[in-house]
Amino acid sequence: MKSVPSRVGLRLLLWLAPVAAGAWWVRGSGTSFRDPWYLLLLAVLPLAGWLRGRRGEPAALVYSSITLVARLANPHPARAGQVLSALRWLALALFIVALARPQSELGESRREPSGIDIVLSVDLSDSMLADDLAPSRIVVAKQVLEEFIEHRPNDRIGLVVFSGKAYIASPLTLDHPFLAASLKRLTVDTFSTSDEEGTAIGSGIMAAVNRLVDLKKSKSKIVVLMTDGQNNAGKVPPVQAAEVARALGIKVYTIGVGKKGTSRLPRPNPFVPGGFVYVPLNVEIDEETLQKIATRTGGKFYRAESADTLRQVYDEINQMETTERDAKRFRVYRDFFAEVILAGLLVLLCELALTHTVLRRIP
Repeated sequence: MKSVPSRVGLRLLLWLAPVAAGAWWVRGSGTSFRDPWYLLLLAVLPLAGWLRGRRGEPAALVYSSITLVARLANPHPARAGQVLSALRWLALALFIVALARPQSELGESRREPSGIDIVLSVDLSDSMLADDLAPSRIVVAKQVLEEFIEHRPNDRIGLVVFSGKAYIASPLTLDHPFLAASLKRLTVDTFSTSDEEGTAIGSGIMAAVNRLVDLKKSKSKIVVLMTDGQNNAGKVPPVQAAEVARALGIKVYTIGVGKKGTSRLPRPNPFVPGGFVYVPLNVEIDEETLQKIATRTGGKFYRAESADTLRQVYDEINQMETTERDAKRFRVYRDFFAEVILAGLLVLLCELALTHTVLRRIP
């Protein structure tokens, strides 16, 4: 017959083993608890089990006379009763764990922008293939725009492209990797039909303004328009589009890209499949109109004749339109207290099944 200390030590070990296993699993799986104070109730279970154990579980066989067991001064639970009792305590422990709301972290997200909304309006006419900004204006422009996007992690940014018509390449978004991917896909071949050729600066401004007009809770709304030519297409004059932007409180920064004088424009070589010939291209940027657009809306006009100058332009815009507050960040969690409750119910179901079958009490 086991001594009392050995029985107490064994019971204590049986209580502590599940707790240690659970703590090890929680630490290894990155699980946390929304209401961890409920776990203090687990400390009450050993005391409750000890008090109940002093009385003991009903034996599997009940005798009409106690003379056969009179030599046992303190009857102890039968093994079947111990199994059923352990299942009941385990189910109760699982319910307490469920009260503590176990959850795992899925990551960090941002719900609200910093307050500045920016639409980049980019000219994609054929002249953007000119190589005065090596290797070409469009390649350099895309590189600089990508750097600008990286410097504005807390702002919603959208992308509009235009030639003879204007299109939305990306809605305003905080998903800047998606925005950068959309930017990389753009080429002058985006506009392939004859009615889409030309440079519709007014349409490029209006498409950007339409993206911004319905947005609420914005600290500032700005358009950064980049072009290398003169307005020769579209139904909306550039200055009229600027007046609309001004009325809506939207600032327009304008950038004229390209060196003054004559540059080279690659054209397909009809005699060499896949080859190119270079034709002269006169740089004709309507600086006066771009200046008017910027002045009337509270923005600024820039002239970029090199890749470094273009970077400096966007750096200056980045400094002028500063972000004063960060986007709201929050951690995303997945609760799985329902699974823990289900496990507790399954343990209870197992206990009930054993009570009425294999470990049935007699009588």
